[in-house]
Amino acid sequence: MSERIAKFMARSGVCSRRQAEEYIRQSRVTVNGKIVDSPAFNVNGDEKILFDGEKLPQKELTRLWLYYKPVGLVTSHRDEKNRPTVFDNLPHGMPRVISVGRLDLNSEGLLLLTNNGELSRRLELPSNGWTRKYKVRVHGFVDLEKLKGLQKGTKVEGIVYGPIKAEIESAQGTNTWLCVTLAEGKNREIRKVMKSIGLEVSRLIRLSYGPFQLGSLKKGEVREVPAKVLREQLGAKFEL
Repeated sequence: MSERIAKFMARSGVCSRRQAEEYIRQSRVTVNGKIVDSPAFNVNGDEKILFDGEKLPQKELTRLWLYYKPVGLVTSHRDEKNRPTVFDNLPHGMPRVISVGRLDLNSEGLLLLTNNGELSRRLELPSNGWTRKYKVRVHGFVDLEKLKGLQKGTKVEGIVYGPIKAEIESAQGTNTWLCVTLAEGKNREIRKVMKSIGLEVSRLIRLSYGPFQLGSLKKGEVREVPAKVLREQLGAKFEL
């Protein structure tokens, strides 16, 4: 059964589909000795497919891990500033994995990791309706009306952000802990949106991503989701 080469590469775990499409445009992928020039090129897996002259990894069963990302790590395989990355600090014995979404350098908490690039891409799609929940500490005066208004969506510096539900958990002076829930999670979304209503984020912890919870994980710890649980949580619409 044939499939597009970008999807095939993602399913091998070497990269995400988006990354595969970029590698193909860079002429880094060959099939049976010929450079592939389109991500729409179809393969069935019997071909000799090379990426940077190396064979792709054998397809493995799809796996998913929960990881408590500490502050100070970049969610990237390579960083142009040579900062420490998530992938350089995973426990010994972990296979090559890809993150589902990202957490910025100064954010912490739940990060999903998978060996299947296609699964990563699909779990990131806002259309799946999976919410992300965060515990966020902000500094400044909380205007309840502005906070409630975020549920209608907002626009900051020309970027439109979807509905954000933010509720006060506790407050002491000008420091307030919020419980924040959103469905998309654009780059530094919570920080930018909070700043637009006069609040500075001083700590951000992701507690959940869809049905998967941070729970009792400690910083830097990884826990694999059992295959049975993974099948139950993903459901038929996520079959790969």
